[in-house]
Amino acid sequence: MSVLSIFKNTALLLFLLFSSCRGQEKEIVHTADHKEKDTLSAIKVAANRTTEYLPLLKNKNVGVVANQTSVIFKENGYTHLVDSLVSLKTNIEKVFAPEHGFRGRADAGELVKDGVDTKTGLPIVSLYGKNKKPSEDQLKGLDIILFDIQDVGVRFYTYIATLQLVMEACAENNVPIVVLDRPNPNGHYVDGPTMQKEHTSFLGMTTIPLVYGMTIGEYAKMINSERWLREEVRADLTIIPLENYSHQSKYHIPIRPSPNLPNDVAINLYPSLGLFEGTNVNAGRGTEFQFQRYGASFLDSNLYDFSYVPKPNFGSKNPKEEGEKCFGKDLSGHAQMNTVSLQWLMDAYINASDKSKIFKTESFTKHVGTNSLQKQIEAGLSESEIKATWQKDLEFFKIIREKYLIYD
Repeated sequence: MSVLSIFKNTALLLFLLFSSCRGQEKEIVHTADHKEKDTLSAIKVAANRTTEYLPLLKNKNVGVVANQTSVIFKENGYTHLVDSLVSLKTNIEKVFAPEHGFRGRADAGELVKDGVDTKTGLPIVSLYGKNKKPSEDQLKGLDIILFDIQDVGVRFYTYIATLQLVMEACAENNVPIVVLDRPNPNGHYVDGPTMQKEHTSFLGMTTIPLVYGMTIGEYAKMINSERWLREEVRADLTIIPLENYSHQSKYHIPIRPSPNLPNDVAINLYPSLGLFEGTNVNAGRGTEFQFQRYGASFLDSNLYDFSYVPKPNFGSKNPKEEGEKCFGKDLSGHAQMNTVSLQWLMDAYINASDKSKIFKTESFTKHVGTNSLQKQIEAGLSESEIKATWQKDLEFFKIIREKYLIYD
């Protein structure tokens, strides 16, 4: 065989291989190691499974509950779900925006206003502030609601409260709701104090543990079937599930799920450092290491070799201890947690120069869901003694949870 023939055959083989590869669907998999993998082995979020839900939206007037995490992943990045649906000529009538807003720019706790999305021209209805639940008038003319928000699996993270109130409004107004499922980066364990019914609020509307180990789709099933909606109404609910996901899957969220959860470490530490939300201790807000450090000016400066000064920044216009030198601990290099830790909250309490400055009792109780934890810490109980008091409720919840799991 001549050199020319070998060259031609080789070129033909390469061309065929290249053509074959181009025909295979590829997408970026946002795992902990950020590597790109084939669709067959990748976690595929429900938003990417368009063939499963686009038929449900055909010839319908659609409302979408979404924020900056509501995206469809592509080989070269991602597009926003709403932008994609608009380009596909889906009849989107309005967008409902949760805490932090539709494009995710509002500060924690900041009022999110109604408005118009400058990119699409769609009306935006705020679901944060006085109006946390869609009204009958706001749902009027809608045939279906599409819900797609990335959760992080912590009870006081308000997007699951938004989910519950949207489901309730849909049930009361006979509007079907479709939930596009996404992985829970803290879905690999169940832990923490269980919400007591008398302390329920927008920071925790149901009697579940602090970390509940369910995807937002699984949790929607639980809300509906356990009759947790007002007057025990049930929504016409459809879950579009994930592909290639289990509760032990490591998952990297490529977009901040909220302004103060900038990376995987912060998201993983959030169940533990989020306990500082009901205290006067700063948990990194006002720095670039939110929920990866903690400190306060009233912690004993002689006991800590780490300090920082919180300043207003993106996501925190008025951080705790603003402008004050805070003494505490840097946890930005901490290994992955598989449990809720009380060690840092207890450390801050023990080493406060004025212990009366630690807890904001009403706020702390709403965050943790029980009035006993503050009392236990103040009484000097050990972490193991406190955690032992959680176990009965955790075991009871796990039995209920098992009925609604979609994934291993």
